[in-house]
Parts: sequence; structure tokens; C-alpha cells
Amino acid sequence: MRNTLATELLFDLSQPGRRAACYPESDVPRQSIDELIPSHHRDDSDGPALPELTEPDVIRHFLNLSTLNMSVDTHFYPLGSCTMKYNPKRHERMSRLPGLVDLHPYQRLDDQQGMLRLLHDMQEMLGEIAGLPAVSLQPAAGAQGELAALLVASAWFRSQKENRTRVLFPSSAHGTNPASAAIAGFECVQLENSPGGLVDLDELSAKLDDQTAVFMITNPNTLGLFETQIEDIAARVHDAGGLVYIDGANMNAIMGVTRPGDFGGDMMHYNVHKTFTGPHGGGGPGAGPIAVREDLAEFLPGPIVTRTTDENGQPRFELTTPDRSIGRVRSHFGNVGILLRGYCYLRTLGRDGVREVARHAVLNANYLKSLLTNVLPVPFGDHCMHEFVGTASNLKDERGISAMDIAKRLLDFGFHAPTIYFPLVVAEAMMIEPTETESKATLDSFAAALHEIANEDPEFLHLAPHATPASRPDDVQAARKPVLAWSPSDDNDS
Repeated sequence: MRNTLATELLFDLSQPGRRAACYPESDVPRQSIDELIPSHHRDDSDGPALPELTEPDVIRHFLNLSTLNMSVDTHFYPLGSCTMKYNPKRHERMSRLPGLVDLHPYQRLDDQQGMLRLLHDMQEMLGEIAGLPAVSLQPAAGAQGELAALLVASAWFRSQKENRTRVLFPSSAHGTNPASAAIAGFECVQLENSPGGLVDLDELSAKLDDQTAVFMITNPNTLGLFETQIEDIAARVHDAGGLVYIDGANMNAIMGVTRPGDFGGDMMHYNVHKTFTGPHGGGGPGAGPIAVREDLAEFLPGPIVTRTTDENGQPRFELTTPDRSIGRVRSHFGNVGILLRGYCYLRTLGRDGVREVARHAVLNANYLKSLLTNVLPVPFGDHCMHEFVGTASNLKDERGISAMDIAKRLLDFGFHAPTIYFPLVVAEAMMIEPTETESKATLDSFAAALHEIANEDPEFLHLAPHATPASRPDDVQAARKPVLAWSPSDDNDS
């Protein structure tokens, strides 16, 4: 049964004379508005047609809307390539301590030593996990981290008197990779994957030349596979004079187990809001720190938190900008609130805990993959890392059930849909990332729902979801001709 309660607008609920508050009669003598406001400063129209409602009307309306939200706190959220893990609430409490949230970035550094120490320690921990010693916390999200790192690469090549113009990336790359490269002024060159879903070494070698600046690679890649030839890839790029950029979107699978700097990466970004439990529903905020090898450090965006010693031999923390910095990419210290949550997460886990997170993320993904082999077969790889990409092609060909049908129907079962139709190298793709925070019972329940959906009437599935206020909005029209505002007059005009 479709839930229509939350589809009513406040204007639909409006009744003349309803009020949220009643005010006493004013004892101020009335005056004509003509005496108070000249006519040329007045709007004598009827004014906005605001709905007339009681306070309970308003509260119930918005509470009903809130029950339709899906989040990691309310539902299983296997959105591939997004790492929708549970965000521990103690990190929320700790990041809101008065000594942290009451600071202002323009206060004296003497007042901010505690905060600066936390940020300095965060830099150190991220550098250790990456195997890349120099870190900037400034970028506000993963894509901005990519852009900042590519600007660092561009500045470094200029310092070497080299004019390299091309960035290479595999066809399974995140869409932000070519976008960031283009914004940074590079020519984008895409490489097709090998039949096994990994980087094709022969094509890589054929495309590498003296114009290659950076090879961008996500490891594990967007098919959920570890690039087992990564050291060979890095060696070939380095032999051509280029830099290897590791997209850290999938660090949840390898942190504490292996390090990008150890397998040939020269630079990378983190998604703190993904890997380190900063909340990122609703579009943010995020944090995308970058880590680079030592000789690239002087180009990092500032400020960087550095540790010194005061006249009493006590540690002191300062803000410094590298000598040849590309400049600021964010105001003040970056998205500090998200960085603090990541700091709490890493301190809670410790070195061994970080490794266990990665192992359990991989375990959960492989377990769920094994349950879905007959429903959503995986075209690449026998084993996956933290996520896998199944295909609904067989269901589409045999029964007319598409990945979109399955995704929409999952909403009726109380599950957020996986990422669909990405990466593009898999037809009818469904990218599923369970994360390490989900129980076996949840994974079993999700798999059972998918098995049930696969055997339902295709015509019934074409109309799914059936329990949400709206079924299938016109996605194409919404993207091409979005209507972002509405008023009652719009209905009167139609």
C-alpha cells in the first residue's frame, strides 16, 4: 500500500484562520500605514500566499517526511563506492566538545594549541596509513583532493622544467578523475581495461610517453578488484617520467594491510567522510586530505600544521605554508568537524583495529557475493575486495527485469538500493558495498530479498516501488528541466 500521508503539501493542509501562536492585543495605538511607510516603498499586493497551520500541523508534517529518509542509522545502505558504514555516535559527542567547537580560527594560536595538536596528529596518522609522509588536510572533499593533488603535480613538473600535458586513467575510473584532470588543465586519456577487469599493461605502455604527467588509478578498482600488477604499473609510469596518483576512494579495503606509498603511489587523496566515519548523507560535508611523497611536499596547499618546541622545551604547533605552495583550496583549517570525527575513529581503533576494519569489509563483501552468485553473477574476478559489481543482464534477457527494477523494488523491502549502472564496463551493473559494520543477519536478509525479487512478476517490478509516496519520477526530465520552486499560483496558472 502506497504511503500517501507524506505527499500532502503544507498548502494542502492549510485552513483559513489556523494559527501556530496567538498574540495578545497590542497596547500601541494604531496608525495608518500611509503615515508610516511611503507608497513608493510599499508592496500593496496581497503578499505571499503562506499556508495557515497550527504548530502540531507543521510538526507532524515534517516528522512524517523524516520517516521517509533512508540513512545508515535506519537502513542497510549498500551503496557501492560510497562506504556507507555506521558512524559511531561517540565520535559525534567527542567532536562537539566545547573546547573544540567554541574555537574561532582567528583566535590567537596560543588558544588553539589543543586543536592544532589534533590536526597535526591527524596528518601524521594519514601519512602513516598512506606510506606517504607529507599531508595537507585542506581539501574539502575527494574530488577537490584530486584537483589539489593534480595542481601539485603540475607545479612540480614546472619546477622540473617539464611541460607534461596528459593524464591517463582506466575506463573503470571514477568520473571525478577525468573531471579533475580537465579542470587542472590536462588532456585526458582513457585506457580500456583488460578482459580480467584490471589495467591492461600493454595498452598502458603504448599510451605512456614524454607528455604523460600522471596516471590515476583506484586500487582496489571500481570493480572491487585489487590491481595485482600495481608495482609493475607504477614502475612503467615512473620509467616514463610520470607520477602515480592513487584514488583513495576504496581505502576501506586495504588500510592497515598495505600502503599506496609502498606499492608505487606518489600521491593520493582520502575520503574521510567515507573511510573514517564522517557522516556524508545529504551531500556532505566531506574532507579529502591529500598525501604526497617527500619531494612534492613543498607544493602542498596550506596551511600545514607543524610541530616545534617553545623556549621551555614544550611542544608547540604552528601553521605554515610550504614555500612553493599551490595556495589555499579551502578557508581556515579545512572541514575541521569531519577531520575531528576521523581523528576519533583512528584513535579508537588503533593500528590493529584499522587493519581489522579492512579485513572485515572484505569478508562481508565476499560473503554477500557468494549468496548472490545465482542472482547477480559477477563478470570479473573470483574474489572481491570491499565491494563487488554484479550484473542483472541474465534477468534482463530472460525475464525482462532490469537493474533499475531491482533497485526500486529493494526500497519496498526497507533496503537502500545499491549503485546501479556503474561502472560502465558492466552491463546492468549493480555495485554493492556492505561495509564492515553490518552483521551476518543483515547480509542474509538482504540476499533473501534479492532472491525473492528475482522471482517476482516482471510487470509488478516495472511499477516498483509500491510503498513509497512517489513511485518513479521522470529522472530524465528532472535532470534536464528541473523545477526547483513551487507556489500555489503555479497550479492556478496551469
